[in-house]
Amino acid sequence: MYGDGGWGGQQAHTGRQSPYGGQPQHYPEQSQQSQQPQYDNGGWGDGRQADYGQAQQHYQQQYGEQQQYGEQGQYDQQQYDQQQYDQQYGQQYDQQQYAQPQQQYDNNGWATGTHPNVPYTDPSDPYGQQAMAYGAQQPDYYGTPDAYPPPEPPARRRAEPEPGPEPEATPRTDWDPGPDQGEHAFFAGGDDDEDGDDEAGGRGGRGDRKGRGGKPKKRRSGCACLVVLLVFGGGLGGVGYFGYQFYKDRFGSAPDYAGDGTNTTVTIEIPKGAGGYEIGRRLKDAGVVKSVDAFVSAQEQNAKGKTIQAGAYLLKKEMSAASAVEMMLDPKSQNNVLVRPGERNLSVYKTIDEQLDLSSGTTRKVAEKKYESLGLPSWANDNEEIKDPLEGFLYPGTYPAAKGMKPETVLKEMVTQAAKKYGEYDLDAKAKALDLDSPLQVITVASLVQAEGKTPDDFRKMAEVVYNRLKSSNTETNQLLQFDSTFNYLKNESNINISESEINSNQDAYNTYTQKGLPPGPIGNPGDDALKAALKPTDDGWLYFVATDGVNKTEFAKTYAQFEKLKDKFNESSGS
Repeated sequence: MYGDGGWGGQQAHTGRQSPYGGQPQHYPEQSQQSQQPQYDNGGWGDGRQADYGQAQQHYQQQYGEQQQYGEQGQYDQQQYDQQQYDQQYGQQYDQQQYAQPQQQYDNNGWATGTHPNVPYTDPSDPYGQQAMAYGAQQPDYYGTPDAYPPPEPPARRRAEPEPGPEPEATPRTDWDPGPDQGEHAFFAGGDDDEDGDDEAGGRGGRGDRKGRGGKPKKRRSGCACLVVLLVFGGGLGGVGYFGYQFYKDRFGSAPDYAGDGTNTTVTIEIPKGAGGYEIGRRLKDAGVVKSVDAFVSAQEQNAKGKTIQAGAYLLKKEMSAASAVEMMLDPKSQNNVLVRPGERNLSVYKTIDEQLDLSSGTTRKVAEKKYESLGLPSWANDNEEIKDPLEGFLYPGTYPAAKGMKPETVLKEMVTQAAKKYGEYDLDAKAKALDLDSPLQVITVASLVQAEGKTPDDFRKMAEVVYNRLKSSNTETNQLLQFDSTFNYLKNESNINISESEINSNQDAYNTYTQKGLPPGPIGNPGDDALKAALKPTDDGWLYFVATDGVNKTEFAKTYAQFEKLKDKFNESSGS
């Protein structure tokens, strides 16, 4: 009902913003209406005309002031009790004076002649009509602590503040995100226990911060800068360090010791198939060389560097990489046990004792007591008359055996290798195809082939001799193998000049002159060539063989008459 016409009766300029907040209000020119404005629940148009004079009188009675309207519509507030008004009002409400009472309110403007149905609760409250006209259901804050100060006459008004930073508001009851909405108070220079701004000197003004608590505002801008500087400096330092390390690794020389090393020695085990980097890593871990790259570089620069074999090496600590390569190429530094194809277990046990600096017979006793825990295949040791359960399972090759190691460790490595190699063949099926009883007999045949043959070409012929003599149709030898190697095995000898009386009088299960068929188990450790020959023998009808030169040359025969000729040839070469 009452527009912000000022205190002089003139209507406020269009678009002017109130110094106490709010938005500029624009009121376009309206058409004149012949009717008086009507109230309809806070609006206009229900046919009930409001008494303008009664509303004015009610306003005067409620607030204890005399309102007069002159010819220019001036509002006289001389008799207004300022103190009572200040206590009741906390917020300035603009009074709007309408020049034409016939104007109607329509859709937030003046021109259409229609109006929305806006709820209205108290027609006698002119200050509530404006808010309610927009549909807001607001509580009455007049006379409460949340109210704004009342309007004042022009003579007592203060000048509008110059544009500048918004004054800090009084403490809010709803959520306040802090300075700059989202900026942490730490970086804004605030303090955790900082009091709110004083309001001395008028609303919206910034009072003296010392006036309320006498405690100056603390700021952390210096601390924040220091933290940021430390973090930034630490990051630069880390990047620089890792960059330097990367440069050294890529372009700098590899770290290396100088000289032939200290007096402290260590044993290094190099597995089969290990390359330069793997060897260098093991040496570095043991303290022999300073870096892997230094060893790899020295190995590449040495013409024989790539010939380093698997095994155990006795080396010194803190050696130069070049010295380590040279020492590993020296056979004296190697601490290995070499198992040769066809070598018997008794010979292997003796070598292990020597390498481990153990008393004679120690490794053999360990083999007899712990053979079941060394990883034999399930089909091994299937005959009670087997003299050594590990015979045939110490696979030929080079194995680490340095002082300080246990015999069972060395033996287990050999047995594991044998089981791996034998597992590559389907020995069960091969045994049946060759008319043998078990996979162990296949290994036994291979050990005989290895012991009697001299060359890989001989091995297949020798394997055929074995299988032909084992046949039940064999009437030449009556299923007797008659191999000197089996008799020498039980005697632990290697004698080719055995008297017939000695052989024929011995009834041991390993004596193939007196016992038909194969011996109970292998008589040595066959190699790859002998095993392959046992699995794939020739089919030429060979039944006899003689080492005609007594050493390296073996000749074969299919009939007994041919065998007699070969025997004479042997006697001539040996001078007997």
